[in-house]
Amino acid sequence: MQVSQWFDATVFGVLGLLIGSFLNVVIYRLPLMLEAQWKAECAELSGTESPATEKFNLMVPRSRCSKCNHQIRWHENIPVVSYFFLRGKCSVCATPISLRYPLVELATGALFFYCAWTSGASLGALVWSGFAASVLALGLIDWDTTLLPDDITLPLLWAGLIAAALQWTTVALSAAVWGAVAGYVSLWLVYWAFKLITGKEGMGFGDFKLFAALGAWFGWQALVPIILMASVIGAIVGIAMKFSSGLREGGYVPFGPFLAGAGLTAMIFGPSSILHFVGL
Repeated sequence: MQVSQWFDATVFGVLGLLIGSFLNVVIYRLPLMLEAQWKAECAELSGTESPATEKFNLMVPRSRCSKCNHQIRWHENIPVVSYFFLRGKCSVCATPISLRYPLVELATGALFFYCAWTSGASLGALVWSGFAASVLALGLIDWDTTLLPDDITLPLLWAGLIAAALQWTTVALSAAVWGAVAGYVSLWLVYWAFKLITGKEGMGFGDFKLFAALGAWFGWQALVPIILMASVIGAIVGIAMKFSSGLREGGYVPFGPFLAGAGLTAMIFGPSSILHFVGL
């Protein structure tokens, strides 16, 4: 049984490395695709012709060096291995490659490994692996751009409800539905209360949708632990960035990465463990 468990988890871990490589593409390209789409829509509404651009999506063009435009060859795109083989630099111009690329691949591989280690090579492991990959991508996209794309948050929400309905998770469908409702409405109320009091927007609508998705995956009972952990860690990081002059223009810190982190913590340790973590 132990050998089988190791084999299943290792296969999932390798799959996670490959998915992590694709996530790096999603994290970088999806915001650019959305920006191009918004510009095209604005041009259409204003009656102007949008300029012709190179076809750009998650599949094309092939990955290339941002400085010398060298097209990445297949053997330069092997998850983690290629980074160390290239010593973290472009093979042509020696421009440094961000360490985050292999870290995302390793994190995704580790999350997939964990899902298979706890559930075996099962549908449940695949479902939770998909959850982990989606939440990881959302957290990093929001950190980079302050965007939580509907292209990921809404499918993640529906996937949680469908998984509960088909009993692919241990969350009852009623708890998942009310978790989605309570997750969205709670942050929506906080948003409007903050805006009425201060005249400023304290968070974006993407945060509502992500929290609703977490409610669908974990049930309404998990919402309090998740929001507590996200708020505590977010406050600590925000204060640290303020004292280190690391805050962005406007003095804000996106909330999505901390929601994502709390969601992954709930997946691994369980929602109740979060309460112990924050001292409750």
